[in-house]
Amino acid sequence: MHTIVANDLKMRGVSALEEGLKSEDEAMITVRGKEKYVVMRVDHYHYLREMELEAALLEARQDVADGNVIRESAEAHVRRMAG
Repeated sequence: MHTIVANDLKMRGVSALEEGLKSEDEAMITVRGKEKYVVMRVDHYHYLREMELEAALLEARQDVADGNVIRESAEAHVRRMAG
């Protein structure tokens, strides 16, 4: 992962980000020598979000298959959560 020093970002702005993301999907921004932020291209961000949602869907489907679900009305759910 490419590293961008915060001061370089301050001095060069978006061009520092563009350079850091030229050959990689993500870049680390360091502040005073410590890793602080990660920036990425928006298409990579959308890909990661899609994978996160796909994993959640697979987990939910597995819960249903394993019987780890409660079937109840919305009112019963609210009562159970409040209780």
